[in-house]
Amino acid sequence: MDCFASLAMTVRICPHHCMTALKPGSLDATCFRQPYIANDSNLIRHPVALPPLDSPQWQSPFRAFAWGARSIGSTILTLVLFATYLGIGALAHDTHFSLAWALASTAFVWAGPAQIILISTLGSGATIVQSAIAVTVSAIRLFPMVVSVLPMMRTPQTRRRHLILVAHLTAVTLWVECFRFLPHVPRERRIAFIHGLGCGLVCVCLVANTIGYALAANLSQTLAAAILMLTPLAFLFSTASNCREFADVVALVLGLVLFPLATQLNSGVDILISGVVAGTVAYGVHRWRAQA
Repeated sequence: MDCFASLAMTVRICPHHCMTALKPGSLDATCFRQPYIANDSNLIRHPVALPPLDSPQWQSPFRAFAWGARSIGSTILTLVLFATYLGIGALAHDTHFSLAWALASTAFVWAGPAQIILISTLGSGATIVQSAIAVTVSAIRLFPMVVSVLPMMRTPQTRRRHLILVAHLTAVTLWVECFRFLPHVPRERRIAFIHGLGCGLVCVCLVANTIGYALAANLSQTLAAAILMLTPLAFLFSTASNCREFADVVALVLGLVLFPLATQLNSGVDILISGVVAGTVAYGVHRWRAQA
């Protein structure tokens, strides 16, 4: 589903190139290999509290970084991240990892589902190699997001090393907010702005990790379990709110329905089975509706 969303967003960014390429039954990938997007006037724009594009406040990359860091207060997704990472901090405590380890995983992994996989697999006795493979497979879903946002920041002078931190910081939240904020930021200051926005979000999550870890250590077992529930609930509500296509709804609902049935198999990969089956059925529905 992330791939479909990324493709749809890319078509909206570059319609003159991509709409001619997306013919029935074919896909020309050359339209996605632009060194940078020349015109992003078709992006969805929402009012944001940023200086005008021609403001002298954008002349300094440090000011652009500061504006990015301040922008974490302009998105409701910051609260979703905070609630999610409260639960991740509590989960780390519940599986007997140290607070320093939990904070390091947030800074270096920076993806809630991947961190939950990492903590769960290591906590259940899996080897480091097995955990690394599981996290890597989970991280593949972020690749289309990175590919779709990097062209929005590149200029003819941009070097690849300038995009390393941006690529690391690009997760679902940052990917969504790039399409809202970047049209209001001069192109030559977008990398600095995203550095500030991404680092601000990471700091929020580090604080949430610490609070969640401390609460789990000092609260009763019932309240600690309630904190752990924040993580799946936050992901569930976030996923539901981002369902845009009918296939997204089918995948989500079918995954919730099939999971109790998959648990009866006692296979140890119940979530994987229900997710693969639900996603496959949703993809089939999507293809059927597209051809109808």
